[in-house]
Amino acid sequence: MQFISSQLASLPPLTPWLLGISLLVSALGFIRVVYFVSIGYAFSIVAMAAATALALRGRLTLPAALQLLLLAAWGIRLGVYVAQRERQTVYKSQLEGNQATDRRLPWPKRLPIWISVSLLYVAMFSPALFAAADARPLAGLALLAQWLGLGLMAAGVVIEAVADRQKSALKRACADCFTSIGLYRWVRCPNYLGEIMVWTGSLIAAAAFLTSPLRIVLALMGWVCIVLIMMGSTKRLEHAQDKRYGERPAYQEYVRTVPVLFPWVPVYSLKGVRVYLE
Repeated sequence: MQFISSQLASLPPLTPWLLGISLLVSALGFIRVVYFVSIGYAFSIVAMAAATALALRGRLTLPAALQLLLLAAWGIRLGVYVAQRERQTVYKSQLEGNQATDRRLPWPKRLPIWISVSLLYVAMFSPALFAAADARPLAGLALLAQWLGLGLMAAGVVIEAVADRQKSALKRACADCFTSIGLYRWVRCPNYLGEIMVWTGSLIAAAAFLTSPLRIVLALMGWVCIVLIMMGSTKRLEHAQDKRYGERPAYQEYVRTVPVLFPWVPVYSLKGVRVYLE
């Protein structure tokens, strides 16, 4: 019992408040189920970053403030992009599929989804919270890791934004074309790669602040889950694109020669990989 109490005490007092914020914003999923993992996801992170910056203002170190800023910028960009994408005719079939899901899931069945995703978003955000709450300047290798993590986050934000922009531009010009331009020449899912980079960078940047077993478990749980979710999203996209473009020789050449998720890593498909969060 004493161990449990000490572990709970290692969490910043702001933690339950952030869970409340995540629950509030993620409740958008009761309007449309997909919002639990799209707009609700993006703006939950934005709201938690803003609340943390406000609650801990005046004591944030520069790296901790930058980490919160990067997460907020990532979430705002993604949330606005997803909201705007819904109005594009090219995503009409996807919207119809989402509406079918809404009809199958009345609000009582949405409760476990709501609670689980809200807890996940707090876990994902927790490294940034720990870095902000501890307000401890680092030195040596810990400081180097912190700035390397921030650099990885910034690169991920840019890569995801550019990839989404390139794909949207192509789809507006040619709705029936598969995307193989720009970043897509190097990796088939650069947007998912960018998202993995954001959360991996956040974990690395806060590694020195994972000072208790509960902090480590919470942070790693959030990171592992988002990586598995991105891998599952990659698998679903592979199947959807195979159905749409699979008979085209150019597409077959593309998937045969361009890595699916990580550039320069010769893995060309995840369809045969068991992913537990798909």
